[in-house]
This record gives sequence, structure tokens and C-alpha cells, in this order.
Amino acid sequence: MDLVTALARARSPERPGPDTPAGPAVRPWPGPPRRLPEAGPGELDLWSLLRLSLAARDSAGRLRPTPSAGALHPVDAQLVVGTGCPLPPGRYGYDPLRHRVHRLGPEPDDALPGATVELSVTPQRTVSHYGHRAWPLMLLDTGHAAAALWLAARALGARPPTLRLDGIAEDPLAALHVAPPEGARRAAGAPTPRELLTRRSARPPLRHTPPRDALRAVLATAAEASAGELAWCAAVGEPQPHIVELAPDGTLRRLAVGEARPTLAAWAAGQAWIADTGAVLLGHGCPADAGAPQIRRAHLRAGFAVGLAHVAACRRGLAGRPIGSWQQADLGASLGASPGRDWVVHGLALGTTHSEEGTS
Repeated sequence: MDLVTALARARSPERPGPDTPAGPAVRPWPGPPRRLPEAGPGELDLWSLLRLSLAARDSAGRLRPTPSAGALHPVDAQLVVGTGCPLPPGRYGYDPLRHRVHRLGPEPDDALPGATVELSVTPQRTVSHYGHRAWPLMLLDTGHAAAALWLAARALGARPPTLRLDGIAEDPLAALHVAPPEGARRAAGAPTPRELLTRRSARPPLRHTPPRDALRAVLATAAEASAGELAWCAAVGEPQPHIVELAPDGTLRRLAVGEARPTLAAWAAGQAWIADTGAVLLGHGCPADAGAPQIRRAHLRAGFAVGLAHVAACRRGLAGRPIGSWQQADLGASLGASPGRDWVVHGLALGTTHSEEGTS
């Protein structure tokens, strides 16, 4: 099935069938596993970069810092290692459960100093539970993985990584290049390693509307990270239900008045708890006639943006939970615009308090 047809079906009310086996949690990379050596002076710290972004915290793999639909983690990572790294130059497959790499071959002739992380997916893992709804979720997961790597690089003091989230290639879906450090000093406003390792998706319920300053900051983070690919708004509950968006001057303005959260709960695979959430951040766009590159680009950018917005929310004391599965979520038509032009692509539930049962 082509991606255009797959997205149309994922947006439909059709329900997935019974679960099927998810298969191995890690791609079976050939060759023996290798430890990631300690970085020397002037070298990129690959051990910490991957530890803060993609590595599992337990043998089951559920506690990776990277959000994933159903905790199924379909994203696989290959490293193209150039000079300036503790590993010899070459191509490597990464095992996030064991935090090891497998050498796959020599580096390409155009390998850059530092490391390029190429992200692809094993569809079976997500298809096993979500069936025909899997492809947009896998693209969002890939965007979240790119965000985790980007944040880890910033936490380590690396220069801003170079991203490829253009949606042109099918494999790898995305890539991120991190250059060797120059001084390795964490930039002002960059997250700390502890913040990245302790971030989790909060369990619902997520209660109470975030303060306007915090909501504005989270919306601004998402808008900047999506690079114009999507528009962003937030449905809020208290004190009066309405939808807000960022004005050109950076303030919040009302996009619509009325209670949207019960409708969002119905659109988001019937997750009833969303109706009582303090606020729901929404990335929207990707019209029904979008081609495959635009679909990939919109979903990759949405996952990347929500990944960064989630950390921005946590840093402001908010609880957050990404929401990736949306059916019949034609936001534009619901607000009086032409149907089929402005669909919900991704969401982030926000609240000032959340369940005391823990996080997932």
C-alpha cells in the first residue's frame, strides 16, 4: 500500500484488527557487538549522545527517553562515523537495549567529521498493535527520535546538529549529523542530561490549564521546530473553553470559542481522558491531497516539534503526554474552512497536575 492510501485509511474510522507478534525489539545487526569507547579530547561523545537519546533503561526497552506509540519503538538507528569520534570511521548499527554497536562496513567517501545518525523503521513492531494506523505513528516516532538526538547533542554542548527531515527519502526516513565538539560547553537554555533521562510521558489524567506564559512558550517551541510545515494551536478548558494560537507578535490570540476537548478525545482513538485535560497542543496541516514526500515531511516535523515542546513543557513544571493517533480529525472543516485541507497531525496533552500512579 502506498503512503497516500495508508494515511487516508489511518484517518478513517476503521478499527485495527487483533494484535499480531511484534517481533524482535532490535534489528538483528550482523557481527559481534562492540562497546562505545570513552571519548577523548576533541572527540564526539557517542556513548553519552546515544545514552541520552535512544538507549533503553531496562532490558524490555520500555523506558527509553524517546516517546513511542504503544512503547513499541519501531525506529532503528545506523551511525555513519567519520573522524573526530572514539569509534574507528565506518558504518555501525546501534542496539538500544544493550547500548552497543555492530560494525556494518566502511564509511562512505563523503562521511563528515563526527557522526551522522540515520533513522529508519521496522514496521512490524508498530503494525503488530496499530494495524493500518501504523504508518503515521512510525513517522511521528521517527521525528521524536530525531528530537531526542538533537536535545542530547545540545545537552552535551555540541554545535546545533544538522537535520534532514525533508521527507524525500523512504530509507532512511531522517538523518541527523553531529559534529565533533568545539569546547563542549552546554549552551544557555539547553536541557541537562538529567532532564533528558528523567523525562517521561505522564499518565492521565492531566488536569488544569497551564499558565498562559507557559502555554505560549510551548506553542512557540513547536512552531519554530516544525519549520513552517504545520500550524499550531491549543484547545484549553479553564476558565472558558476556547482554542488559542500564536499571534505574529508572539502573544496568544483566540482562534475559536467553545469546548473542543470532547471532540478531540473522540478523534484521538476515543481516549476519553483527553476531554478533561488542561490543554491539548495540536499540530495541523497535511491536506488530504498531499503526496508522499509532504506526508513524510509533515509527520517527521510534527514528531520533532512535539518532542522539543514536551521538554519545554516539562521545564516549566507541566505534565505532558504526546497523542499520535487521530481519526476523522479535520480541524479546518470543524472551524468552518474547506474540508480536507487542515488535519490534526500530532498532539501534546498538557496539565499542571497528573496521576500519582507514575509515568510511562
